[in-house]
Amino acid sequence: MNLILWRHADAQSLPDSLIGRPSADLARELTPRGQKQATRAAAWLRQRLPEGTVVLCSPAQRAIQTAQALTDNYRVVRAIAPGASTLEVLAATGWPDGPASALVVGHQPALGRLASLLLAGQESDWSIKKGGIWWLTSRPREDDGQIVLRAAITPDLL
Repeated sequence: MNLILWRHADAQSLPDSLIGRPSADLARELTPRGQKQATRAAAWLRQRLPEGTVVLCSPAQRAIQTAQALTDNYRVVRAIAPGASTLEVLAATGWPDGPASALVVGHQPALGRLASLLLAGQESDWSIKKGGIWWLTSRPREDDGQIVLRAAITPDLL
């Protein structure tokens, strides 16, 4: 199974007066810079994603706009909203026995923690830049499975 973690692109800051209000956080939109990041990342993904990749998206507007740069065929999943746990995100994807390829458009710190859990065996606060993509693949090896990092790329490298 391919598991592609795509952090939402650069988004508007939340005014101090709205900090702590979940509905305000969910409504934050991409900045012009974020729109460019999402467009470049989507172009890179479009050339590489396997046919039939399932796109799962946080309900946050910034994540939806990031996913829309790639496709209009995505599913909004509350389990990957801001504040989601690593296990909630992992369960939403069906890893490692889910669809052949799943792309998650989500948030820090959950995506970084998920990458560290799968690659290093424990949750750590790994950083995935806004608009960044980490592509992981599970594959069988002898009596055990392996997880391979196929790509880790930031928007400034696209």
